[in-house]
Amino acid sequence: MKKSIFRSICLAAAIVFAASLILIMSVLYDYFSKGQQSQLKTQTGFVAQAVEREGISYFEGFSPQDIRITWIAPDGSILYDSDLNTDQMENHLNREEVKAALASGFGESARYSTTLLERQLYAAQRLSDGSIIRLSNAHLTVVSLTLAMLQPILVVGIVAIILAFALASSLSKKIVKPLNELNLDEPQGNKGYEELKPLFDRVDSQQRQLRNQEAKLRQKQEEFVTATDSMNEGLVLLNDRGIILSINKTASRLLSISTFCIGKDILLLHNSLSLQELLRAAKSGKHSETTMCLDGTEHQINASPVVSDGLVTGIALLIFDVSEKEKAEKMRREFTANVSHELKTPLHSISGYAELMKNGIVKQEDLREFSERIYAEAQRMIALVDDIIKLSRLDEGMEEMKWEETDIKVLAEEIVHTLQPLAKAKKVLLTLEGSSAKMRGIPQLLEGIIYNLCDNAIKYNRENGSVSLEVKDGGDYVVLSVSDTGIGIPKEHTERVFERFYRVDKSHSKEVGGTGLGLSIVKHSAKIHNAQIELQSVVDGGTTVTVKFPKERSFEKDTTYA
Repeated sequence: MKKSIFRSICLAAAIVFAASLILIMSVLYDYFSKGQQSQLKTQTGFVAQAVEREGISYFEGFSPQDIRITWIAPDGSILYDSDLNTDQMENHLNREEVKAALASGFGESARYSTTLLERQLYAAQRLSDGSIIRLSNAHLTVVSLTLAMLQPILVVGIVAIILAFALASSLSKKIVKPLNELNLDEPQGNKGYEELKPLFDRVDSQQRQLRNQEAKLRQKQEEFVTATDSMNEGLVLLNDRGIILSINKTASRLLSISTFCIGKDILLLHNSLSLQELLRAAKSGKHSETTMCLDGTEHQINASPVVSDGLVTGIALLIFDVSEKEKAEKMRREFTANVSHELKTPLHSISGYAELMKNGIVKQEDLREFSERIYAEAQRMIALVDDIIKLSRLDEGMEEMKWEETDIKVLAEEIVHTLQPLAKAKKVLLTLEGSSAKMRGIPQLLEGIIYNLCDNAIKYNRENGSVSLEVKDGGDYVVLSVSDTGIGIPKEHTERVFERFYRVDKSHSKEVGGTGLGLSIVKHSAKIHNAQIELQSVVDGGTTVTVKFPKERSFEKDTTYA
């Protein structure tokens, strides 16, 4: 802007200077021309009077300076010329000034020379005898006058240019200074040109709008970052060239990428063939997915193209852990196979005994034994199906069961009373110690925990062994402990005894009639109560299982099993 103003001022100064020069030269030329013409006319009158008195003798010894005198006869022939020989001169009857003088007594004219640098002024006066006296004088043209005055014109021009440049520079700085000092952060506080006030009002209005939009965008961005950072799944937003626009903490951790990676190509930070293929498919507009091992676990990555007006403008990557899903699927398959296997054995036994009885192969005295075996296998199947139903209900969360204040000591007393016959049959001493310990829980599930722990402790005990059940109030927790003097569990099996159908000694488990689901029921029931289970066991030295129940109901689902 400053340069534009500077050039404009300089151009205006140059135009004014040129126009002034032309005007002045025109006025001067016209003034001098009229003065010289008037002087020539006066001189012509003087010479005409002298010739009237003295005749041709007037020209004897006469030597005019800068003026040419010509005496022309009435027929146009030359009687006398101060510059040329009269014999060499042509007839002047047709000259403009001669014609005017013959007609009116006086005539004048001006003619340019061939070079256009000089102009001749002519003045003619008729004498009494009809002859004509003509005087002529050389007069400079505008071009010659300009050339003659070139040096002073150049001096004045140079001075004018210097002054114009100085003035233009000063004025442009002065004009631009208020504009350079504008405070656009506070438009209404600017003072200077009144013409700029509508602009300041508009800028102030737009700035308020921009600040409001910026605040809304910042709030939305913070909400988006907060929401995505709290996700367990990884989320990455890319543009159509694979440049990272946004990444949450989970994705940063899983892909081993710093959160300060915005604006970088994701393949430069995490280059893998699977990811390349995934992005290639997404850039072509196809939804694609792949499975990769990230952070030591299996994760599925879904790539969804963002399409606008038929063009892919971005890609959204969603990363989520599928290890639990695969683990659950594996457990489901194993559970189905185990159920099939567990049901198949008693069914075969029942079918075999029934077939022998049907065909009459069994002796009369053996019928009772066969009937007892069939009954025992049927009871085993009933117990297995009952445990499977319990586990299925536990998997569903037991939402229909009511939580209420329950005294664990009272429940333990009922269970001990129920299992005393079994303990006596196994020659095991079953005892209960402790005091009242109340908590909020689901009585049916708490009964299942106590029953299964005591039942296992009795079944896997030694003859003349003991089972000690203890309940105590531990402040914020109710602690249930079941200790036995049984066969114990090897250390390598302690982590898996709570799995469904897992048995340390399968042959022994079948002998005692176990379904392999008791401790799984204990585990799920404890998880619903957010309880912690600790198992300590020594081979041939007995086992102690401790369950710590929080007194108040907790909605957390993460439970630690030691």
